[in-house]
Amino acid sequence: MLDPAGKEQKGTLQAENRDTAAASLREGGRTLVSLTEAGALSKNVQIGIFSKKPKARDLAVFCRQFVSIITAGVPVIEALSMLAEQTENKKLAAAADDCRMSLEKGSSLADAMRAHRDVFSDLFITMVAAGEASGSLDVSFSRMATQFEKDAKLRGSVKKASVYPIIVCIVMVVVVAILMVFVIPNFESMFADMDAELPGITKAVIAVSKYVQRRWYVILGVILLLVFAVKYIKKTGAGAHFFGRLGIKAPLFGRLTIKTASARMSRTLATLLAAGIPLMDAIDITSDTMDNIFFREALKKAKDDVAVGTPLSETLERSQQFPPLVYHMLKIGEETGNIDGMLVRLADYYDEEVETATEQLMAALEPMIIILLAAIVGVVVMAVMLPMANMYSALDNL
Repeated sequence: MLDPAGKEQKGTLQAENRDTAAASLREGGRTLVSLTEAGALSKNVQIGIFSKKPKARDLAVFCRQFVSIITAGVPVIEALSMLAEQTENKKLAAAADDCRMSLEKGSSLADAMRAHRDVFSDLFITMVAAGEASGSLDVSFSRMATQFEKDAKLRGSVKKASVYPIIVCIVMVVVVAILMVFVIPNFESMFADMDAELPGITKAVIAVSKYVQRRWYVILGVILLLVFAVKYIKKTGAGAHFFGRLGIKAPLFGRLTIKTASARMSRTLATLLAAGIPLMDAIDITSDTMDNIFFREALKKAKDDVAVGTPLSETLERSQQFPPLVYHMLKIGEETGNIDGMLVRLADYYDEEVETATEQLMAALEPMIIILLAAIVGVVVMAVMLPMANMYSALDNL
């Protein structure tokens, strides 16, 4: 199909029949070149299978580009067409193009985005609806860009703190597996030729080595089973509460979890309130952005309390989930009528706190992981060296 400017466009369209699809595609001065029915394996396979849900950074770039285009005087429909062509994330690009077609049929942008909730969150849709209602769509997208940029930075800090120990643990497992499968068996044959009583630690290491060689698939199966079990349990109510509590109470990681939740809550709530969203709706949307169930439940409860006239600062204080600074600053904002301003300051403060906590966590984890790895390797080395030392000692006594 060719757009009014003569530029070629490709994509998929859901319609009741071929004639309806053709009529829809010819709207807006477009020229239909070819139209084929998509099969089960050809409906933009990359969108359904290989493309990933857009990350916060993808949405931030999308919003920044949208603001730049429409502030240059380009209509929203044309802006979406341009973004659909240049957006790298295929799923986001397809959603933008579908929203463009919905707008050409008379739909609002917010309503068009509601058909793609797997791409655009409730926060995004609400902000767009507020921007359309106030006639300041560029301001809404600019605020969303800032929101997504901060969220991407926040998630990056948390990921950095968790990825490092995971990588080191994987390396440790690989090293131990190599020792057990390839190194220990060579020494085992040598020890058998010595015809001497082996130390207990050596017998234990050899026994483990034999089990790993013969039953490696059992160990792999147990590991995979544990991974799937954890993922399944986390989706249940009891599991979500267990892992949520573990995330808050865990040594070293607990402080980072609390500060991350405080930063995200403050930033999201401030963005929504600044756009003119009612407080109760803003709290409800913010609660859905919380990863930890305890913070999510605290905000859901806060919404119910605010509905009956309880100040937000008071209900958050009773929840005992957020740090005292959060509800103290909120209380000042409520008294001065500047809640969103106080929340922005809170968000900036806790963004810095998350970075500091991440650096402290990395500094604490690094020596601990090195010590653990040294201890495991040390056990293997002792298991190998002790029989040899006993042999040399026996030779000296001859």
